[in-house]
Amino acid sequence: MKRFLLIIPGILCGFMLFAQRTDFKPEIFLGAGGGMTFSSVDFVPKVSQKTHNGFQGGISAKYISEKHLGLILEMNFVQCGWTEDYENNPEYSYTRTLNYFEVPFMTHIYFGNNSRFIFNIGPQISYLLSESSSMSDALADDIARQQSLEENPSAVPEERYEDASKKFDYGIIAGIGFALKTGIGDFDLEGRYYFGLGDIFNNRREDYYSRSAHRIIEAKLTYYFKLL
Repeated sequence: MKRFLLIIPGILCGFMLFAQRTDFKPEIFLGAGGGMTFSSVDFVPKVSQKTHNGFQGGISAKYISEKHLGLILEMNFVQCGWTEDYENNPEYSYTRTLNYFEVPFMTHIYFGNNSRFIFNIGPQISYLLSESSSMSDALADDIARQQSLEENPSAVPEERYEDASKKFDYGIIAGIGFALKTGIGDFDLEGRYYFGLGDIFNNRREDYYSRSAHRIIEAKLTYYFKLL
């Protein structure tokens, strides 16, 4: 599955490079945008979660090299993480927020003229800038009590309550949406999904979690102005 996801951007980029040449004049746009994130973490073993809300924003550069095809490079600040779901223990709560600097590099495909359908896909790399967490007193007391018991088989695994083991993250991001070209610039409204291929925590044989990867849905509005 990972290999297949990594091959997709290469196929699209290859298609763009070998697309039939026309008299189309390349265009360059600069822009800024932002929006909301709705995230979780794919833990193995599974951790029951609710949707974690955050925001993201940054700057963008769009290069239209062919009719219907181009490239987008972004530099963003993004909030993601997870919120645990303690349905049977409402006095428990835990939320972790991770703040990343992210750089997606996407193939941009569009159809239409002034009103366009857009599709973006490509790899993304991220670096963890900071993190914060919030834990209820009841959960903190329970964890401390379990720590005091020797060889307690029901102890809550604490690894996910510690700082992230890995600063760098990478994965595949894809989005669909609509773009509107106006006299004052272009507006791109897009829904995206990020499939993390890296892990937040170590996944060695002796570690508790074999998987801890980001899953992020984004709703983003970007304003572009034409540079060339």
